[in-house]
Amino acid sequence: MTTRKRVAILVSGRGANMAALIAAAKCQNYPANIALVLSNRPQAAALGRAQAEGITTAIVDHTEFGKDREAFERAVQAVLEAHRIEIVCLAGFMRLFTPWLVSRWNGRMLNIHPALLPAFRGLHTHERALEAGVKIHGATVHFVVPEVDCGPIVAQAAVPVLDSDTPDTLADRVLAVELRLYPLALALVAGGKVQVTGGTVKGDAAVSTATRLIVPDEI
Repeated sequence: MTTRKRVAILVSGRGANMAALIAAAKCQNYPANIALVLSNRPQAAALGRAQAEGITTAIVDHTEFGKDREAFERAVQAVLEAHRIEIVCLAGFMRLFTPWLVSRWNGRMLNIHPALLPAFRGLHTHERALEAGVKIHGATVHFVVPEVDCGPIVAQAAVPVLDSDTPDTLADRVLAVELRLYPLALALVAGGKVQVTGGTVKGDAAVSTATRLIVPDEI
């Protein structure tokens, strides 16, 4: 197979999606290699999980840069370049990037959002989904653009919203499909099976598998 793409995962917390990506990349046929895990929080639990897997980690503490967002981003960019990163995956990374950094990773930076975009952009997606009374909720993997949660959609997965749901139970059900969806979406991008055309993602037959609704077996 062709050389696997070098991927950095950016995290701020426990790293559930990070762990799913690491597990997927252990397969020899997977088109991406997790070369780096970077966090803006020195105490992020994800760092320890990555180190236990033998993956290189780095810290760029945003608090050391005060309000200078570009200085923080230049430090992040320097680390990514030093590790020859080709694709960046945001996985619970709780910082918004400016156009300065986003433009340098156009078509090469992915994010996972706990909603079926374009619905429920931003925070508190599960509470808002319940308040809106939707019957289907889910997760989206998309390319990052300067506008928050507006990038071209690579793949989506959906779950039913139950009458008995609380924000926590709905979040758990969505997370279950996130852990399956993100590795699939990264494989499509790293394997060159999707392209952005006219602001939307196009690809071959593999995309139909990625974009169909995925409902947990127990539902």
